[in-house]
Amino acid sequence: MKVLLVEDSLASSQVTQGYVESAGHSVITARDGNEGIQKFLEHKPDLVLLDVNMPNMDGYECAQHIRKNCQQGNLWIPIIFLSGEVTEDAIVKGIDAGGDDYLPKPITQRVLNAKLRAMSRIADMRKELEDASEHLKRLSSIDGLTQLYNRRHFDEALKQEWSRSGRSQDPLSLILCDIDHFKAFNDCYGHLAGDDALVKTSQSIMDTLQRPSDLPARYGGEEFAVILPNTPAVGAMMVAEQLRTAIDLLAIPHALSDSANIVTMSIGVSTYYPNHSKASHIELLDAADRGLYRAKKKGRNRIELQPLPSITLQRQQSLG
Repeated sequence: MKVLLVEDSLASSQVTQGYVESAGHSVITARDGNEGIQKFLEHKPDLVLLDVNMPNMDGYECAQHIRKNCQQGNLWIPIIFLSGEVTEDAIVKGIDAGGDDYLPKPITQRVLNAKLRAMSRIADMRKELEDASEHLKRLSSIDGLTQLYNRRHFDEALKQEWSRSGRSQDPLSLILCDIDHFKAFNDCYGHLAGDDALVKTSQSIMDTLQRPSDLPARYGGEEFAVILPNTPAVGAMMVAEQLRTAIDLLAIPHALSDSANIVTMSIGVSTYYPNHSKASHIELLDAADRGLYRAKKKGRNRIELQPLPSITLQRQQSLG
């Protein structure tokens, strides 16, 4: 457990730090309330031991600031006040300020160890809840069949990456893929075989992408999307060709396809250059979709790049 100790007395701080470390926990120290708040934000401890009587900012005010930051981060970190005077009024004031418990000074190692054991159990429970929450969040963003991100997560991620691209001025590319003649495949081989083809295609997409920042998603029934941050058009076209080739190499038979005798994929690509275009993320998606449509119209099992309109062209159109 990581413990933040906010104590202005050097002697008391050294004694308490020794007790906490001998119990197997790590300690971050601060000598006043302002430093305590700074260390809290920097280290995100599991427990705060907070002296009440300190110059400039007392422990109650420091606790209020810490609680405010806990609410913003959606965290709950226990705070134990350290005080030589533990009266009923002090306890009420401490609880109202955001504290959870009191330790009377001088602190004894036995009582402190008991408090640390209790807080450690709470820290373990909080970690389990955070892990469970993260797991549920991940499940809500994953397509159950393909294990790719689902459409909802894709929509959120595209907006975020588009905004990030605007701030960094880095290009953002988008790939839309569609399995060719998939309805005919299902009609010929059955829906179980169709699901198996979707799973194999998804796995092939995940295996082909090289960067952790690349985000693959199941966009629709047999449609897939890939967000490529910080990727120019030439790089996106290379990734698209790798994806198209990888699907060919799966060699899944497709007797009813007029593109090939195996399952193939048509792909549309578009790239957003923040310094060249004022397009929105919706227009980027629409451009990739138009590229995909053109790839299908030209015979399928191919890639088409659909550029976004440049700023100059947009200005000319608005003036015309």
